[in-house]
Amino acid sequence: MTYFSANLGFLWTDLSLCDAIRAAKTAGFDTVECHWPFDTSPAEVKAALDETGLRMLGLNTFRGDVADGDNGLSALPGREAEARAAIDQAVRYAADIKAQNVHVMAGFSEGDAAKSTFIQNLGYACDAAQTHGITILIEPLNRHDAPGYFLGTTDQAANIIRQVDAPNLKLMFDCYHVGRTEGDVVTCLETHFPIIGHIQFASVPDRGAPDHGDVDYSAIFAKINALGWTAPLGAEYKPNGNTDASLGWITSLA
Repeated sequence: MTYFSANLGFLWTDLSLCDAIRAAKTAGFDTVECHWPFDTSPAEVKAALDETGLRMLGLNTFRGDVADGDNGLSALPGREAEARAAIDQAVRYAADIKAQNVHVMAGFSEGDAAKSTFIQNLGYACDAAQTHGITILIEPLNRHDAPGYFLGTTDQAANIIRQVDAPNLKLMFDCYHVGRTEGDVVTCLETHFPIIGHIQFASVPDRGAPDHGDVDYSAIFAKINALGWTAPLGAEYKPNGNTDASLGWITSLA
């Protein structure tokens, strides 16, 4: 049996976060996750989660000044104070709503100094999250959608996870990003399965619903099940129109 989590960063974006949680429950999702919930009070989100009986799997750290080109802060030398404030904010919010994971966003940078900064900030994040039983995730983004993003491949992420050496640091494995950049999703899953903390998906290359494209998700989900994965998989795709009208894949791929 495959279970699914609705990523409310992309699904039901016409609704408030709390109403999107309710819509996910109505649609039959098992859990939810989000990107940046900080404009909604954690008390409101927790109330919607309690009402629906859904868990929030995770959320992202604040990206910084998006208008000025930021897409995360934790691998940016010289901006450690901002990065750690964003980590504190995300961990606090996750703890308040009993979310399981926090995705620490690296940002646009490169080189040894960026790597060292990222490793140090991840160590800080893992220490802060451990008190609350929260897992820290890092996610490679593909070079087509996020050129210049510090974290670009699963091998690079695995190397950083080894260097940080914290029990609550895991890989966010997004089949869409892996499919766009590394190609062989199945082999990457098998290679990195022991360090994966969450799995997401969308069609390749258009990031739509998983019922079309270059990746056969019936085979991918079967492989994930065969590997022993039992947690919900994150539906982080961009619907072509109304979210509810895009959900036929749930029945065909579950």
